[in-house]
Formats: sequence, C-alpha cells, structure tokens
Amino acid sequence: MMATQPSIQERLGAAESISIWRQPDMTVLNSGRRDPVPLPADLFGPTWPLLVAIAEGTASPVDYAAIGFIAAAASLIGGKRRVRPYETATWAEPCILWCGAVGDPSTRKSPSLDEVTGALRSIERDHADEYERALQEWQTQCAISKSARDEWMVKLKAAQKDGSPAPPMPNEAAEPRQPARRRAIVVDATPEAVGEILSGNPQGVMHFRDELAGWLQSFERYSPGGREFWLEAYGGRPFVVDRKSAVEPISIEFNGVTVLGGIQPAKLAGALLGSVDDGLTARFLWAWPDKVAFRRPRKIADMKALETIYRNLDSLAWAVDEDGRRVAQIIPLSVEAADTFEKWQHDNAGIDDDASSLFKSFVGKMDGTVLRLCLVAELVRWATAGGPEPREVSFESLVAAARFVDDYAKPMAQRVYGDAALPDAERNAAMLARYIRKQAFQTINKRALKQSPHKSHLPGLRNAQMMDAAIEHLVDAAWLLPNPSREGGTPGRQSLDYLVNPAVHGHGL
Repeated sequence: MMATQPSIQERLGAAESISIWRQPDMTVLNSGRRDPVPLPADLFGPTWPLLVAIAEGTASPVDYAAIGFIAAAASLIGGKRRVRPYETATWAEPCILWCGAVGDPSTRKSPSLDEVTGALRSIERDHADEYERALQEWQTQCAISKSARDEWMVKLKAAQKDGSPAPPMPNEAAEPRQPARRRAIVVDATPEAVGEILSGNPQGVMHFRDELAGWLQSFERYSPGGREFWLEAYGGRPFVVDRKSAVEPISIEFNGVTVLGGIQPAKLAGALLGSVDDGLTARFLWAWPDKVAFRRPRKIADMKALETIYRNLDSLAWAVDEDGRRVAQIIPLSVEAADTFEKWQHDNAGIDDDASSLFKSFVGKMDGTVLRLCLVAELVRWATAGGPEPREVSFESLVAAARFVDDYAKPMAQRVYGDAALPDAERNAAMLARYIRKQAFQTINKRALKQSPHKSHLPGLRNAQMMDAAIEHLVDAAWLLPNPSREGGTPGRQSLDYLVNPAVHGHGL
C-alpha cells in the first residue's frame, strides 16, 4: 500500500521558520555604564526620615534630596568650622562640598533640589531686618562723613591759600563701608559677583545651578581666571578678585563656595571631558539614581524642621584669635575616629592603576572629602538634637562618611565617568535604545526622530552625523533593520524607516 504524501499545507506547517532577525545585543542599553547603588542612610542620621518624605513629595529618588541637603548644610557651616584629622597635623579641612545630581528631566531632580535649598532663602529673610537697620545707619554715617569731609575741605583750601600746614582729615570724614546683605544662596553669578558677595559673607555661600553643564563650560566666558577662582573656592583659601570697574580689587579672606546643581546624562561628556584635566570636575560628589515610579506621598515633609536645622547651623559662631580677628574653630577627630581614618587613608591610596585618570583624580580627593562629610554629619546631628556643640568628630560620624564614600560616592563616580568616556556613537546609541524600549516602538523613522516630540528626549541626536552613527551602531547590534520604501511605488527619495527587532521588547524571534 502506497504511503500518503503530505499535503502542501502540512509541509508548510512542518517547515522551520526562518527569522530575519539575529539575537539583539542588549548590552547596548548600558554600554560602559555602571548600575546605580543604594544610598546609605547613616550619614544623614536623624534627618533621614525627613529626606525620604521630601523625596516622596516630589516623586523623586531620595538621592537628590540627600545630596542637596548635605550641600546646603555644608554651605551654612562654611568657614566657621574646620576638621583636623590628627593632633600632629596642621591639615584642617573647611566645610565645602560640590555635589552634582545626574538624571534626565523626567527624574524630577530639580523639584527635589528646590525643596532642600528653598529653606536657605528663609535664612536670608531672617537677616533682612538686620540689613535694613544697618543700611539706614550706613546712610546716616555717609551724611555725617560728607559733612565732615566738606568742612575739612574748606579748611584744607584755606590752609593751601595762606601757606599754613594742611589739616589732617578727621576720622569721621572717612567714607563708611556699605553693609553687606546676607546671602545664603546665589544663582548663575560671575567670579567677580561671587567675590563681592563673599567679601560681605565671610562664612561662604552656596552657588546653585539648575544646569551644571553651562557652568562647567563658562569659566572663561566673562573674564580670564574664572577657572582658577573656582578651584580656589573649593579650598576656602584667601583670594583676590581684580575688578575692571574699580580702583581696588576685592580681597576675600575665605573663598569658600559650596556648589550644587543638576546635569543631564547626555551632557556629561562635554562637561567633564571638554576641559583641561585640572581636577575641577573630580571634586564633585555625584548622585545618579534610577528614576522611581510615582506613588502618592504618605505624609507631608516637615519643612519647619528642615529650616530649624539650617538656622542652627547658621548660628554657629566664629572663633576669635589673639588679635580679635574671626577665625575658624578647629574640631579634631576623636582618638578612635583618627585611628580609623588612618586605616581608611591607607586603603584608599591603593587604587587600581588600571582605573581611568578621571576616577583616580576623584579618589585622590576623597581623603579631604571624607573629613568634610564627617564634619557635616556631626554638626547636623547637633543641629537636629540640640545641646552643647560637639568638640570633636565622633567615630560614628567618621565611619558613616567613609561608608558613604566607599559604598556610594565611588560607584556613582564610576557610573558618571564611564558614561562620559564612551565614544559618542556608543553613548548616543544607548540613549536611542533606551528611548525605543520606553516608547515600545515597532518601527522608527530617522527624520521623525529629529522632530517633536522626540527631539527633546534625544538631545545628542539632533546632528545628522550623530544620528547616523547611533543608528548604524544599533543596526550592527541587531536592534534595527533598514526598511526603505517609496510611497505608492513612485520614484524619488526612499523613506528613512527601520524595523525594530521584536526581541528588544521581550518578544520571541
């Protein structure tokens, strides 16, 4: 009996399907980029629940509120306190921090930073009445000075006329110095403007920038020496700012400026790699968490408590030297903290020689950063709980600062520097790949991606060459497949369409 031949339909059904797609390379999503790490809470002590509430209220990761808070606290302590690690050392670190919040606009970093810095403006309002009184007194003294000077000028002219000795100018004829308005926070100011503010705010200020990229790339825009000013502003050293419009330069006793701001990942490379390697960007502590899903806040953040902490830090008094001049109060590490810091310094010095130059420069700055952080942690605990001001930095504060640096600041720096060091094509391809996944695109059109609403989400791809290179990278990685066509079969330029590999969305090939 002859075997029955399978039908055409049966043969087609049994045939192995052949896909036009290869397995996509999913590593392009985070090419060279380290995953974020969780933020340790112990550095923030009793303020941690408050920071969590602020983050929930702004639908943002707690990292942004936390990094903004320690920057604000450091700016209020400023030059009034320094921390000394060892009794036998002259080395003492001022309270200055530079902090950068990294994230796309959708991560809501700005609302979170605005919340924790907004209370600084309350500090300025606290001093408003005092400034008005001082201004009125200055105006009165100016009138007295003018009157005394006019009277002295009459006597001087008379003496010149009759050849008698010139009368000395009386003390009350000297022009009084104009009082300075209390400034706790400045925005987008030139070195000359910041210098003038610092001359009347010797404890230091915070320089807040919503977008750090513009600040990092603007140092020589207004006048030569801008970059040198900011390098000195991290160390809190004396500085002199020359002014074109004034006879005398501005002399600053404590050039100490805490810096805080946000930056988008797409702008990291230009900001970090587009300048000389003088260690300026390595001074930043970076926070780059993943975006959090929105959820309804469970409670209202106690912003009055935050203002109280800030006011307590602002109330710290200067020490006075034997000549009656204001100087920083030196706070030492406790014996146990000093021993622990010595061991940590030894371990920190053992950085891998294969690390990037940016990361090695960053790690080299961490000895001083750990000291600054532990001083902030110690004084924040005091400002929160009250009582006598601490006379030394505790072992607990030192350990919390070292853990923050090792477990958070260093991994975040690797995440930032790794992304910045990527070639443009790889970085832009990763950006486009994440956007394709987020939008669940089945096809894309090259021309459409450069138009609204897509172009605002793809800032690095507005240039045609950058777009071509990114798409070519994704074609090589089996994410995309060219699918050109001509509308209606008519002659003319082909469309710039591409198919998206279904597997990138989790579908089978």
